Amino acid sequence: MTDRKDHNWPWPNMSAETLLESARTVAKRAYAPYSRFHVGSALLTADGNVVLGCNVENASYGVTICAEMGAIAGMVSTGSLSPVAIAVVGGDSGTPCPPCGACRQVLAEFNPDMLVVLESPNRVTVVSVNELLPLSFSASRLN
Repeated sequence: MTDRKDHNWPWPNMSAETLLESARTVAKRAYAPYSRFHVGSALLTADGNVVLGCNVENASYGVTICAEMGAIAGMVSTGSLSPVAIAVVGGDSGTPCPPCGACRQVLAEFNPDMLVVLESPNRVTVVSVNELLPLSFSASRLN
């Protein structure tokens, strides 16, 4: 079952479910020796590329890298600045694993209308970054 909250999925060559499968695959590669909470993300760019990210923990917890930030950094390193969707999976609890607040802000920096694909048993939910982080801080506030 898919709950897309009236969001159209405009990418015929990449389904939300396929993006989730990529995130599931990369979550298995996460480096999470402390929390044992493996997170994976698969970021779709406007040109159709998929960039993967997984969490990388550190004994100094504050420098842990979230999966979403890893994917954004990977996207930027390829020269792309146009993300359109990101799938995020994590944990074994069967509940959705939405991006943390810091990741929401980073995602909004690149595209506040980006779609975020989340899963739970028998359901896929698609929401926008704007829905997850209303009134985000943006460059327009710096002027």
